[in-house]
Amino acid sequence: MEHRLVRAVEEALGWHGPAALGGDLVRGSIDDHEVVTRLLTPSRLLDMVMRRSLANPQFRLFKGGEELHPDTYLNRQLTPRGQAIPMADMRRVGSLLREGATLVLDQSNVFDPTMEVACRAMQWWSREHVQANVYLTTNDAPGFDLHWDDHDVLIVQLAGEKRWEVRGASRPVPMFRDAERNNTPSGEVLWAGTMKAGDVMHIPRGYWHAATRVGRGSGHSTHVTFGFAKRTAVSWLTWLADWSREEEIFRHDLDRWGGPDKQRAQHLALNAAAVQLIEARDPAEFLRRRAQETPPGRHVPFLDIFGPLEAVACVSEFPPVIRQDGETVVVASAGKKLTFAAQALRGLHLLLSGHPVRLDEAARQVGDEVETLAEVLVKEELCAKVTPELFSGYTGLVTNAGS
Repeated sequence: MEHRLVRAVEEALGWHGPAALGGDLVRGSIDDHEVVTRLLTPSRLLDMVMRRSLANPQFRLFKGGEELHPDTYLNRQLTPRGQAIPMADMRRVGSLLREGATLVLDQSNVFDPTMEVACRAMQWWSREHVQANVYLTTNDAPGFDLHWDDHDVLIVQLAGEKRWEVRGASRPVPMFRDAERNNTPSGEVLWAGTMKAGDVMHIPRGYWHAATRVGRGSGHSTHVTFGFAKRTAVSWLTWLADWSREEEIFRHDLDRWGGPDKQRAQHLALNAAAVQLIEARDPAEFLRRRAQETPPGRHVPFLDIFGPLEAVACVSEFPPVIRQDGETVVVASAGKKLTFAAQALRGLHLLLSGHPVRLDEAARQVGDEVETLAEVLVKEELCAKVTPELFSGYTGLVTNAGS
């Protein structure tokens, strides 16, 4: 999938692919400001908040550096049957933002098609799970105190300005669930300055950082943080533990009462079996299987009672693997392995490109059989129908396939 945001971030940071993720602190600026404004605006963010049932901690507000109680900005709207539905009280939200506050919406990609497509593009690019958290800070409100994230982040300043301070890590590659606490900030300031609209910054996992508008006066800042939850060696070992259930030796009880000799014998047997397990399934296989077995993202189901299938897009979390094997083509994605005739190869590359595909245009390029192929991929949930709402997430950022 060719997405303008991915290309713009690479150019801004001087990267050639995702290999630099998790490396060093890097900053840059996107020259194509149309990409930034197209991604999200403050008014679209507030509209998103207004039209959905949201709850803490996904939706939060902070004032004076302290998180506000949800009752400060959420109402429980009662239905005629007395059911309470949490909704943002936009009058209270507006009043807080006028005074100076920070609004946080985690996983905006769940609610907004543009963010959904952007995150999918980032995932196809990085081969890692990505979510987009959005932050709106008004007037001279502070942001968060110095803290570190347990994942790598790409920050894109969408509008306004915000001052940042970034420090080095005080514990190498810390984790959310870790062997030691990581509560003491590093004293090494790597960068302090102001992020303006179009600026991009990559902060590796564990680097301490803080952002604020204190002293900036009237105005606002909106930025999106793309979080990349990269897999670690701990993830690989956890995956191996699941595979260990296939071997009988790992399913036996540990010998508590057999005495030192029997316990030692069991230890040696388990050690040998563990070595075999590690050698049989290396980290590369773990990463490959994870990418191919992750279920597809949420999508609107196709119901032919609403009309024919006219356009589709691939909605797998990671790029499908398409491999020709003699007279057949095998597609591995979303936990499935599908086999097609070799003649379907061109159509599969088109439909699984990550770009929206109009089936009438695709038929002119690769033949009428592409429509049947699309129906199969939609049924297997590798592709989804491109609704007008979903199409809006691609518009201006991802071209139609074949364009």
